Amino acid sequence: MHSKQPSFAKELMSAGSRPPPALRASALAVLGSVFSIALVAYVLAAFHLPLGREAIAAAAVLLFVIFATVVCGLRHHGFERFGSANAVTAVRAALVSMVAAAVFFPGAAERAETTLWVLVFLVLAALALDGVDGYLARRYRQESVLGARFDMEIDALLILCLSAAAFLLGKAGPWVLLIGLMRYGFVLGQYILPRLRAPLPPSFRRKLVCVVQIAAMCLLLVPAVLRPASSWLAAVALLLLCYSFAVDILYLLRRPEARP
Repeated sequence: MHSKQPSFAKELMSAGSRPPPALRASALAVLGSVFSIALVAYVLAAFHLPLGREAIAAAAVLLFVIFATVVCGLRHHGFERFGSANAVTAVRAALVSMVAAAVFFPGAAERAETTLWVLVFLVLAALALDGVDGYLARRYRQESVLGARFDMEIDALLILCLSAAAFLLGKAGPWVLLIGLMRYGFVLGQYILPRLRAPLPPSFRRKLVCVVQIAAMCLLLVPAVLRPASSWLAAVALLLLCYSFAVDILYLLRRPEARP
């Protein structure tokens, strides 16, 4: 996983500047390649899983929107090349888009056991790659605001999808959606309390809780995991997430307010 508050060997470009043409070309080449391969994979998946055309189209549209947003944020990368770390995160985005389509579209909602096991495989693949992108960013010294945000938002989207799946599958009550919505609630809170916008120091606890959330929610997809065990597992995941957010919020509220 990319560091949430990365340090840089190079200065970042100012928010108002445009990314260099070489970076834009590199990003378009990488994202275009991943999108093309993902599109073929989505179509092939439609022949083997009860997803339906709408779900495949939704996965493609979601991935396109994600990649378009990344391209718009290239000025926050600060390097000449898009980088292998961001390429890995792009692959994770393709996997998560497929998970989102399978969860939210009723074509897969009959949730045949085969479909659930495919979802488990996709989530495990995304989870395995979660450590690869961060390692590559550090290895090649290409940690950036863009990479950190890209990685974090893909994690947040995956957890949202998994919490929705847990609810739709009847593995836990509506409260399980809080696991996926908490990150977005925190972002909303930043508009109400500007002090929450301050940077947080790197935290192993934060990374660990994120991995535990994804692993626990992935386990809930397994057909053999039923209530009440599934509800208890989701409750533990929610409590851990609440604790992690509480620690960060208290840190931000207690720190001296920055002076202009």
